[in-house]
Amino acid sequence: MRMREGPPVPPVSPVSSAIWHGDEFAISLAGRSSHTREAYEHDVAEFVAWAERGACAAPAALDHRTLRRYLAYLDTRGFARATVARKAAALRSYLRFLRRHGVIEDDPGLSLRAPRRASRLPRVVRRDEAIDLLDDASAAADLTEADDPVAVAVVLRDLAVLEVLYGAGLRVAECCGLRVSDTDLERGLVTVLGKGSKVRRVPIGTPAVDALGQYLERGRPRFATAESPPDVVFLNRRGRQLTPRDARRVLERHPLPDGRALHPHALRHAYATHLLEGGADLRAVQELLGHADLATTQIYTHVTRDRLRAVYEATHPRA
Repeated sequence: MRMREGPPVPPVSPVSSAIWHGDEFAISLAGRSSHTREAYEHDVAEFVAWAERGACAAPAALDHRTLRRYLAYLDTRGFARATVARKAAALRSYLRFLRRHGVIEDDPGLSLRAPRRASRLPRVVRRDEAIDLLDDASAAADLTEADDPVAVAVVLRDLAVLEVLYGAGLRVAECCGLRVSDTDLERGLVTVLGKGSKVRRVPIGTPAVDALGQYLERGRPRFATAESPPDVVFLNRRGRQLTPRDARRVLERHPLPDGRALHPHALRHAYATHLLEGGADLRAVQELLGHADLATTQIYTHVTRDRLRAVYEATHPRA
């Protein structure tokens, strides 16, 4: 790829090479979530490799045109708009870092605009579907034979995971990272470490309190080993912390009555939508979900309006 013409770029020193290749940028992401750190590190490494293939060997050669070419290159590779938007966000963060450390004089990322994400409303589980799912999981916990303690522990843990995901609206990583010391079953509260290391306290209802209490008393001790993290609530069969992939398997073992298996995030969507349908204030739902921006929460108002419109058209004689 032909880069813009100009004076020869000076050789990169060892220090600036570490910055250029993202090593020091990766350290600067320490406050972000592990998912964001991994994604941004990967995105920046991809960009630097692409730029060097095009003879852009140093940050001083970067300009707005180079960045636009890169986004066009991503488009030719068939990346989804959401993925391109994330990679552009990683680039803007990286370029701010370079400018802040005096590596570049001007930040070409300030004018970089990625394609807008498609507006897509989440498919929300109905209230009766969520209740049926949880009732079936609860019935399985009641019917489990006590002569297989590991099977009992699995069923009790699965029920507790489902109740917490739907009863508190947690992100799956928040649920998997929940600590025993974060649970206040007497007051019906859990303390959650969310995105950006933000802490929030979320109420949970009686079914979630009961499920958590039963699991912590009868289930978790069956999984715990000497190597288990001592304060983590949810463990897998090997005594390790439950992972988001493990949580997805829990949902696969407990499909909806029609056979559909949900993603854990679907229960978070259901939590928010059912709160709003029940008359909850939008600001309160924002706090409960841990959204930094109210606009993120407002998507659920569109979902509820669409549902009300469908009910109206299906039932009103003048619709």
